[in-house]
Amino acid sequence: MANRHGDFIWYELLTRDADAAARFYGAVIGWQSRSAEGSDRGYRIFGIDGTDVGGLMPFPPGAEGAGMRPIWLGYVAVENVDAAAADIVRDGGTQHMAPTDIPGVGRFAMLSDPQGVMLYIMRGAVEGTSTAFDQNKFGHCNWNELSTGDPQAALAFYRARFGWEKGDAMPMGEMGDYQFITHGGRTIGAVMRRTPDGPPPLWTFYFGVEDIDVAAQAVSGNGGTIHYGPAEVPGGVFIIVASDPQGALFGLVGPRKS
Repeated sequence: MANRHGDFIWYELLTRDADAAARFYGAVIGWQSRSAEGSDRGYRIFGIDGTDVGGLMPFPPGAEGAGMRPIWLGYVAVENVDAAAADIVRDGGTQHMAPTDIPGVGRFAMLSDPQGVMLYIMRGAVEGTSTAFDQNKFGHCNWNELSTGDPQAALAFYRARFGWEKGDAMPMGEMGDYQFITHGGRTIGAVMRRTPDGPPPLWTFYFGVEDIDVAAQAVSGNGGTIHYGPAEVPGGVFIIVASDPQGALFGLVGPRKS
């Protein structure tokens, strides 16, 4: 089945040192990386067990000087990129890259929501199904978590754009609810209120690993920083939130085997 409007279909790391990033994530998650065919910007593909799960791109010229920092971004499938981009801007979002065609790949645009959280929207050139998000496989994204200043406004915004719905919620005291979001009958992630002393509003993507303790050791041993965890979450698995050596925030989720 082809991906639906509102599905997460790709994940991409923007970084200042692509070679170092490829080595780091290879050691931590087990990804292999290769150059994207036909790319003139040094774009690389992350894959595992023969399946492509994400991309890696060095900063475009001038981006770092303009304030861009290493970051993971998600791609959300839409039926019509131009119409979706115009709708996001009309509802208070910002367009950073106008709708653009990538021959043989699809049409995409880079935007941010009204609270400044960046994301891509995309319509693929073929009707294949992306499995970059797959909660049953290691090395794939297993969870999409939005940390933002106004969770209710964010939920309303994304529901109107992508059809996401509220699922269950876990109370988090003064921080409010950890609100699960569902799409197409499955839970794909959650929205939470950002802590005042935490990072700015952003998406954090959790990638599946076979052993959370082994992965945590690989993060620390290869120059990354663990900010939280390993901590147990519902389902009998554990998570960590970390940043890579360039400072891009990401999450890992998996079982504890020792």
